[in-house]
Amino acid sequence: MTIRVVVVDDQALIRAGFRMVLAAQEDVEVVGEAADGAQALRLLQRVRADVVVMDVRMPVMDGVEATRRLAARGGDAPRVLVLTTFDTDTDAFAALQAGASGFLLKNVPPEDLLAAIRVVAGGDAVVAPRITRRLLDRFAGQLVPRAGRTGADDRLAQLTEREREVLMLVAQGLSNSEIAGRLVLAETTVKTHVGRILTKLGLRDRVQAVVLAYETGLVRPGE
Repeated sequence: MTIRVVVVDDQALIRAGFRMVLAAQEDVEVVGEAADGAQALRLLQRVRADVVVMDVRMPVMDGVEATRRLAARGGDAPRVLVLTTFDTDTDAFAALQAGASGFLLKNVPPEDLLAAIRVVAGGDAVVAPRITRRLLDRFAGQLVPRAGRTGADDRLAQLTEREREVLMLVAQGLSNSEIAGRLVLAETTVKTHVGRILTKLGLRDRVQAVVLAYETGLVRPGE
């Protein structure tokens, strides 16, 4: 299967560099470029893409707002990899909350960019669990439920007790194998639980599951 990619960055040189790297791959095709978020949204109304490599800081419309609007399109929307300068950047946090499937540093080696695109196209997220956790811990003040809320969200009511337990461990930064060890389960069983959690909550990947766990108060900063 060929992975169709759109590159969005306000710097033509960066777009050209990404295109050159991606064009050398048999399983990747660059189907378009855009210089800002608004241009990207117009392009993606005409062109089908699987993955959008999206810069965050751009004129006209930034990558966070463009990501939010893409995510609102639903199931057929392309997955978004956002580009940021630092792994503790507030922009990276905002993009994850907006619906991105992960983030990359702007100076990422070509092989890491390619690996990330393939992972995201396959339906997973590219941010390692503990990096996501560290990022969210840093900015989770914006996610903690308002005073007086119990944190019991209607969305979480759909989960079984075991699924809630697995979601808490995912949000705490544990991998599937670590969760399996903690709960004395087979890793395949944990993977099944994670898949059901994502389906029930209408989430695309583990990154969004972690964000939701913070938003609902299921997990709090520092836990």
